[in-house]
Amino acid sequence: MVAPDPVDARLLALIAEMGRAAVHEVAARLGMDPREAAARLITLSGSGLPLLVGVECDPNGIRKALANSVAYGNYQGTPSGAYPVYQSGPYPTHTSGPHPVQGPISTPFPAQPQPGPAGTWGPPQSADWARGDQPQAAAKPISRTGKIGSTLEADSLEGAHLQIQLVEVVDPADFLFTAAGYKLADGERAVVVHTEVTNRSQVAYNSLPDMYLVLVTKTGETVTKAPVSLSSRPSHKIGVQPGETAGGHTVYVLPEETVITQVRWSVRSEVDINTLVWTVED
Repeated sequence: MVAPDPVDARLLALIAEMGRAAVHEVAARLGMDPREAAARLITLSGSGLPLLVGVECDPNGIRKALANSVAYGNYQGTPSGAYPVYQSGPYPTHTSGPHPVQGPISTPFPAQPQPGPAGTWGPPQSADWARGDQPQAAAKPISRTGKIGSTLEADSLEGAHLQIQLVEVVDPADFLFTAAGYKLADGERAVVVHTEVTNRSQVAYNSLPDMYLVLVTKTGETVTKAPVSLSSRPSHKIGVQPGETAGGHTVYVLPEETVITQVRWSVRSEVDINTLVWTVED
């Protein structure tokens, strides 16, 4: 068996560490082009490794977009053509760069005649996405910001609708940290954040609820959680089933003089439409 090239080896090592991640997140961690990462992962998956490369979407939103044939007829799509394919796994590694393979030429869907003017797209990822020129029911506004004690709403990558409450911020929490047997260095302090997550959908939430729960400082920097768990303040467990409410405590260690202004939760490593922010007042 021919060993994978160094880039494939780095990909496999990161996937083994993360377990589950979006292709663009894996590419960002390794500083790669997402298309190259996707091509390599697909090739590795086809070589027999226990690796699945998939795609996620909002099924209802996609169906609405397809149903709007007038607007879709004006959609140009991503042009097909030559894309690099990278050899990996049991295949010999390449030494002269990627070999382009001509892909199939895509054919646009024909627009079906419909009465009235051509439809316009509504705001992306909203109920108005299919036809922006037709009246839509007023949607209940979703708040993405609040204060300590507030419950905010977001959707997971799997489509689970979550309600997340920032119950408490203990700052400083040095006494909890040291009571659990840990020791702070000179000039450090501990902060403990208590959150509760309720799954209000029929879709399971399979991630760690505080994976991307961070503190935001007065200077705009972020503080990620510390890899510790306090006996008196249990940490989050992976997954929240439909209808279930799960609570947990997240521990942070930061410089003693650092001023915290916000607690921020995201469904992924970067800020997006589902990012929630709670303001921490002095």
